[in-house]
Amino acid sequence: MNTLDQQRRRAPRRALAGALSLAALLHLAPAFGQPADDEPIASDEQAVLPLDELRIFADVFNQIRLSYVEEVDDKTLLENAIRGMLSNLDPHSAYLDEDSFADLQVSTTGEFGGLGLEVGMEDGFVKVIAPIDGTPAQQAGIQPGDLIVRLDGKPLKGMGLAEAVEAMRGPAGTKVELTILREGTAKPFEVTLERANIKVVSVRGRELEPGFAYLRIAQFQAGTGTEFRNLLTKLREQAGGQLKGVVLDLRNNPGGVLQSSVEVADAFLTSGLIVYTEGRLPNSRTQFSASGDDLVAGTPVVVLINGGSASAAEIVAGALQDHKRAVVMGTPSFGKGSVQTVVPISETAGIKLTTALYYTPQGRSIQAHGIEPDIQVDRARLETIEGNEITEADLQGHLGNGSGRERNSRDRRTLPKDELISSDNQLYEALTLLKGLHILGGYQASAASESTSD
Repeated sequence: MNTLDQQRRRAPRRALAGALSLAALLHLAPAFGQPADDEPIASDEQAVLPLDELRIFADVFNQIRLSYVEEVDDKTLLENAIRGMLSNLDPHSAYLDEDSFADLQVSTTGEFGGLGLEVGMEDGFVKVIAPIDGTPAQQAGIQPGDLIVRLDGKPLKGMGLAEAVEAMRGPAGTKVELTILREGTAKPFEVTLERANIKVVSVRGRELEPGFAYLRIAQFQAGTGTEFRNLLTKLREQAGGQLKGVVLDLRNNPGGVLQSSVEVADAFLTSGLIVYTEGRLPNSRTQFSASGDDLVAGTPVVVLINGGSASAAEIVAGALQDHKRAVVMGTPSFGKGSVQTVVPISETAGIKLTTALYYTPQGRSIQAHGIEPDIQVDRARLETIEGNEITEADLQGHLGNGSGRERNSRDRRTLPKDELISSDNQLYEALTLLKGLHILGGYQASAASESTSD
C-alpha cells in the first residue's frame, strides 16, 4: 500500500475526530459564554449529535485536505466551516476571530479607525445601516440603504461581511474608493473617502429655542445613559428648572449597548416595562422596567427616527411610544429586533449568536418590521415662498393701534427666517409640534385653574 493510500485511509478518522470535537465545542459553548447584553446563557440539555451528517462533513473535510488544488491547513478549513454555519443563520450571527473580538470591544467604547459606517449584508452586498455622525462617511453624504458594491474597484459580491469591513479599514489618512448603488439612481457612482481615527461622540445637545431642548444620540455606548441624563439635567437647569419640550433625535442611530438604551428610556418614565426579550433558553427571557424617575416631569417629548434607527434606538422609541410618553415622528425604523450573544470558544475566538428577540412593552416585535412613527414626516428640502401680501399697515391713511407697534409687509419680510425649515424639516416639524403641545398644555392648565376657582 503506497503512502497516499495510507493517508487517505487515516485522514477520515482524523477528520471525523476533529469534526466531533468541533460539534461538541459548539454545543457546549453556551454554558461558558457571556452575552453581549450581559445576560448569561444557560446550558441546554445534551442533544444527540447527528453522526451521519458529521461523517459527511468529515468526508468533505478530508477530500478538501487531500485533493484541493492548493494545500489548506486544518485550522483555516475548520474556521471557514464555522463561518459558513453561522453566516447562513441570519445577518447578525458571525464567527469572531481575534481581530473581530477586538473590534467588538472597540465598538462599545466608541473609538476606532475607519470610515464611520454601520453596515450589514443584503443580497451579497454591503448595505449601509447608518453613517456615524462627524465621520468621513457622514460628511461624504453616504446614506442609510446605500449598497456598497465595490471597494477600490474590487467587487464585494460573495465577500463576507467581516472581510469587507476589514477591507474598508486602514491607517488614518489613506483613501478608499466606494462604488455605491443608491435607490432612485440610474447607475452606481463612486465616492472616495479618506480614513480617519474615529471617536464617536455618543450624546450631543443644545437649546433650540428658550425652553425647548434638543438631544441627539449617535450610538448607544457603555456610558451613554449617564451622559444623556447629565446633559438633559443641564439643559433643564438652563431653562430655569422646567423645560417646555424635548426633541430626542435617534435618526441614523445603529443601536449599541442594551443597558444604555434602557437608561435613556427610563429618564422619561416613572413606571412600567421598557423592553423584554424572549428566546429558546429559559434565561434568555429577561425584562427591564422603569425606576420611577422622570427627569423632566412630564414635559412633552418628540422622538425622531428614520430607516437608519436600529436595535437599541428602536427599543427607546418603542418604549416611549407604547407608554404614550412621546410622539414618534419621522419614517419607519430599520427593524433589527434581535439579541446577539457573544460566546467565547477559545482564548482568542468566539461566536456571535442570535439568541432572543426584543419586544416593546405592549408585546410588539421589532424584528423585520421596525417602529412605525405616530406622525410620518419624510426628509425633504423645503423653501419658503414669499408672496406679495399687503397688510392694513400698508394702506394709506390707516389708523394706528395706539402702541406704536405697527408692522407693514416690508417689515414682515425682514423678520428672521427659521433656518430649520430648509436645513432639517423633520426637526422643524418636531419643534413646531412641541410648541403646539406647550400652548395647549397652558390652555388646559388655565381652564383647570378657572374651574377650581369657580
